[in-house]
Amino acid sequence: MSLTNASPADAAQAAKSASHVLQTLSAEARNEALAAIHDGLAAAKNEILSANARDLELARQAAADGRLSQSLVSRLDLGKAGKWEDMLKGILDVRGLDDPVGQVTLRTRLDDGLELERVTCPIGVLLIIFEARPEVIANIASLAVKSGNAAILKGGKESTESFIAISRVISQALESSRVPNGAIQLVTTRDVIPELLALDRYIDLVIPRGSNELVRYIKDNTKIPVLGHADGICSLFLEPSADPQQAVDVIVDAKTSYPAACNALETLLIHESALSTLLPTVANALANKGVELRCDAQSKAALQQALPNLAVVDAQDSDYDTEFLALVLAVKTVADLDEAIIHINTHGSHHTDVIVTADKEHAEKFMSAVDAAGVYWNASTRFADGMRYGFGTEVGISTNKIHSRGPVGLEGLMIYKYKIKGNGHITTVYGEGEGKKRFKHESLPL
Repeated sequence: MSLTNASPADAAQAAKSASHVLQTLSAEARNEALAAIHDGLAAAKNEILSANARDLELARQAAADGRLSQSLVSRLDLGKAGKWEDMLKGILDVRGLDDPVGQVTLRTRLDDGLELERVTCPIGVLLIIFEARPEVIANIASLAVKSGNAAILKGGKESTESFIAISRVISQALESSRVPNGAIQLVTTRDVIPELLALDRYIDLVIPRGSNELVRYIKDNTKIPVLGHADGICSLFLEPSADPQQAVDVIVDAKTSYPAACNALETLLIHESALSTLLPTVANALANKGVELRCDAQSKAALQQALPNLAVVDAQDSDYDTEFLALVLAVKTVADLDEAIIHINTHGSHHTDVIVTADKEHAEKFMSAVDAAGVYWNASTRFADGMRYGFGTEVGISTNKIHSRGPVGLEGLMIYKYKIKGNGHITTVYGEGEGKKRFKHESLPL
């Protein structure tokens, strides 16, 4: 990795050249680089966390002044809730995964001596634009190296000290490896995002990591394909057949284990038949965790009757279209499964949605009909994570309808190419007329 203040065009050209070398390196060479990155970061823990603490101090001041959101401050903290350990483990997990490069996914005999193969290959050059989250550098660097992709990273100013400290360590680690230094670059020049987004000649994919404002800006200002999601409006539909304790456990985890995450629960849809049976228990558990409930008229009335001392807020229509990223939950009553599905498909962000029920038929219908990258039955939305999926780590979560969806790991950073191996074969001898040869199109074992 190189810390560069080169022009965006020069950085992108260097990344493109490096990508051509990186994609030809052996799996052993790429894995050795990952081991060096892990060991270097582990040895520099104190230095990096000290740099992160300096970023945090400035960020908290900015939040107190109203210049930065509390959710961004939470995402910035590298020492929080095992984040450092998860970052290091993610590198080793990625290193231990099968090599994604050069895997044959289709083999066909077109004719005698003429064979077609479809083979996985790297995308090329990735541009990752991110806010806060300093661990993104290690995550992206690991996935990029393993998948044979070059990467250009541009971080937000709120994490500058952390970014630079991590980048220096990774740069030193790569100097001892066979990975070209230009393959992973952290751009330090300010105000260059518009220029980077214009470099579709060199950059093959943009991956934004940050607020919905950032993601929407990027999608609106580039010709380069964008992989990611703007909002994480995750919903959960609670049916009356659900086990009460299971409902409490899943909902409390989904909302409170990390409220600032994009996979945190933002909307609770409650079946009208569960208003008096399940909702009071769930609401009490959420209130004990400090969650503010924004309720529609029916759910508010049910809670006032069952829990007269529980304070709730009247929900506004906009609450059901809001990613709170805080201890706030919108609650809405629905008449049945169909209404829940319609609400989610209308107001959700196609990220991750859940049904909690004992009815298998309803669960299967929900998971088929809800238009989201992740659909779960009796499980927390917080499972929407590359590490929890076994991907090692992730570059982000995609709600795209093409290429990759959900947590994007190594597989999402690969495309493919077709290879034909012949022996002087030409197309003009093939056809349907007299004297023409026909293709065999025989499937061959991989």
